[in-house]
Amino acid sequence: MGFKILEYLQPFCSILPEVSKPERKIQFREKVLWTAITLFIFLVCCQIPLFGIMSSESADPFYWMRVIMASNRGTLMELGISPIVTSGLIMQLLAGTKIIEVGDSVKDRALFNGAQKLFGMLITVCQAIVYVVTGMYGEPSDLGMGICLLIIIQLLCSGVIVLLLDELLQKGYGLGSGISLFIATNICETIVWKAFSPATINTGKGTEFEGAVIALFHLLATRTDKVRGLREAFYRQNLPNLMNLMATIAVFLIVIYFQGFRVDLPIKSARYRGQYSSYPIKLFYTSNIPIILQSALVSNIYFLSQILSSKFAGNIFVNLIGTWGESGYQRYPTGGLCYYLSPPETISHIITDPVHATIYIAFMLGSCAFLSKTWIDVSGSSAKDVARQLRDQQMLMRGHREKSMVHELNRYIPTAAAFGGLCIGALSVLADFLGAIGSGTGILLAVTIIYQYFEIFVKEQSEVGGMSTLFF
Repeated sequence: MGFKILEYLQPFCSILPEVSKPERKIQFREKVLWTAITLFIFLVCCQIPLFGIMSSESADPFYWMRVIMASNRGTLMELGISPIVTSGLIMQLLAGTKIIEVGDSVKDRALFNGAQKLFGMLITVCQAIVYVVTGMYGEPSDLGMGICLLIIIQLLCSGVIVLLLDELLQKGYGLGSGISLFIATNICETIVWKAFSPATINTGKGTEFEGAVIALFHLLATRTDKVRGLREAFYRQNLPNLMNLMATIAVFLIVIYFQGFRVDLPIKSARYRGQYSSYPIKLFYTSNIPIILQSALVSNIYFLSQILSSKFAGNIFVNLIGTWGESGYQRYPTGGLCYYLSPPETISHIITDPVHATIYIAFMLGSCAFLSKTWIDVSGSSAKDVARQLRDQQMLMRGHREKSMVHELNRYIPTAAAFGGLCIGALSVLADFLGAIGSGTGILLAVTIIYQYFEIFVKEQSEVGGMSTLFF
């Protein structure tokens, strides 16, 4: 039954825009160029405002997910990577719960990826319609039918651009994936801005710089009591401080340290006697996929809650999902499910509301472990898939026959996936509690993505034999 569902979608998948696979090996310098072009297109789209929208001074209802979902309010990148990640989350959950079945053949994998792309485009259209109908860009009656339709078309076109840019990199023309590149760029931009921002804000105690580092020099220069100025630079409230910056650096180093944890399984060649090697199984076996999918899940719950609360405020069932308050240009959860899925802001909040902290920790650890465990079955990285890859390379695990490889790999891979996802969730919680800039989830995503690009660079360098050969 599962295959029939995907086969019914095949005629629709065949008409979707697609990036063809490269017919030759793409050189590293060409990959760098295509990656830079992809990033340039994304950054340009982040600055082009949507035509026809009305300016709004109201709080941003999706402030919480902007950085992680690589979206920018009021621009072509309003939706960011949210449709892609949400479609991936839905398809993964359907495959993980066996509602649809994904075979091991190349055709079945291609069909699954095509269905995921189709769902991504449908979600783009649905989100665009919801954004317009709920008055994100002005009352629909004031905008008119033509402008509303034009805004939806703009968001759909930008969604297709994001899909194609991501596919361009994943097909081998560039480095990594578009999703990872856009997330890392957005988060790093946020961290750099909050550390060195020259923008000034009136805090009630005088004008202060937003950037933590610039604020340090400003406070030391303007305060007569230097010790008090230094203390304020480290611990000031409601603006980035040096403790937040130090927490960000600490989390960065901790994640890099954990990246080195792995188990090397000894393998040997079935063709050549005496040729031995090893197959590494990392602690973060599924990398940052669990936290990306978990972020998509939470952001969609926030999205649904804020739409319902704006239309049916006071309804008991809507309040159970979440109630919201405003602070400046931000909206934040004050009650309901959304409140308990949001990280506690400070250590004092953990002490005053331990139930909130406990539920948040349990949700983060459980969801990341579950999503990581189910991801390996649909991404081609399960024990069965790895055993087939080794057989195709005519490699065997030392001390095991070909038939027993799957059983031996099953001892390590599912455990590494689940425990690695658990560790990813725990590190995200730790970063939130320490007050890392850009949220715990954000800094964790940035570090793992940067480390992935470092590994790609090292791999490419080893293949060509040196730094000079890599670029020239």
